[in-house]
Amino acid sequence: MPPKKAGSKDRRSALRAETSFNLKQLSDHLKLAPATISLVLNGSPVAKTIASDTQKLIRDAAREFNYRPNFFARCLRTKRSFTIGVMVSEVSEGYNATVLSGIEDQLMQEGYFYFVASHGFKLDLIDEYAQLFLHRSVDGLIVVNTPWHLDLPVPIVTVSCHHTVPGITSIVLDHHHAVESALQHLIQLGHRQIAFIKGQAFVPDTEIRWQAILCVAAQLGLPICPKLVTQIEDNSPSPFLGYEVTRKLLASGEKFTALFAFNDICAMGAIRALHEFGLRVPEDVSVVGFDDIESAAYQSPGLTTVQQPLRRMGRLAAETVLQRILASPEDAAARAAKITIEAALIVRGTTSARSPRPGPADKGIAPQLPLPHPVPTLNLD
Repeated sequence: MPPKKAGSKDRRSALRAETSFNLKQLSDHLKLAPATISLVLNGSPVAKTIASDTQKLIRDAAREFNYRPNFFARCLRTKRSFTIGVMVSEVSEGYNATVLSGIEDQLMQEGYFYFVASHGFKLDLIDEYAQLFLHRSVDGLIVVNTPWHLDLPVPIVTVSCHHTVPGITSIVLDHHHAVESALQHLIQLGHRQIAFIKGQAFVPDTEIRWQAILCVAAQLGLPICPKLVTQIEDNSPSPFLGYEVTRKLLASGEKFTALFAFNDICAMGAIRALHEFGLRVPEDVSVVGFDDIESAAYQSPGLTTVQQPLRRMGRLAAETVLQRILASPEDAAARAAKITIEAALIVRGTTSARSPRPGPADKGIAPQLPLPHPVPTLNLD
């Protein structure tokens, strides 16, 4: 039996699968202006003014007829690479990863590609990566949690960098309000002997947040005992850093009923150290973190923390750098140099009213407890 002839519909589908339309053919098929089709398929901001039904019709036809805009022609026409450089200190669970997810969300939505470089707080790498981004013709740069001092010939938006470079839009947290919410919470619970873990000296937020703590504590009449202030030093995102400094603090014999950590990762390590000293959280010591990373809610108990809207900060950084790319030089110069973001305290299970029992130094634990040898990571299972 001879093979059955394909129907006209099948032949048309086969033809479409083998044939790629050019812009004029797609325009003739849809009876729409080529400019309208280009605006939609190139993700132009102006495309938002085109009816959603028309946008869908264009995208469906482009898929059906295997049409793709010529990327290189688009770059030549617009004099843009549609690529953004993103610089972070490191990529791991926590602050940077959450900000990056917000940046990615916005850039993908706008049809931009991006490169990520992590510098580990090495100043020579910061300078080198900045030049590498320029050599790759990025349209703009987003810099996250980085000591920043460079003035480059592309639009730049920074997140938590606290720089003084002119012409750059900076997205920063209101640290005074953030710290105030945490300290007021602890004071309302009856805590006056509060230990503090500062961040590393090379992290941009560290000194800004510590000055906010000193200012707010003075306003609230809260004494800060220098012996209850410790600082993480090593360049690592591991909970071991918080674990290590908390063990040293406990071994000193100084009394405290609450602990305010620089970030959530540090707070998680501190809680492990408290447990190993035979202390309960929050019954004996309340603990507050900072950032509200995703895993903070899934600790046992859930971590009370100051929430930075990290994903939103990332989206805002991406949105702002794209606006600056498209803006005229006059409009770009008129944009705000600083965008301040508000934090919120998220109360979970690691804080409670001060126990009538004495602090950790009076729990019958020898203050000379030996410290472990440093290890790169801490297994919290």
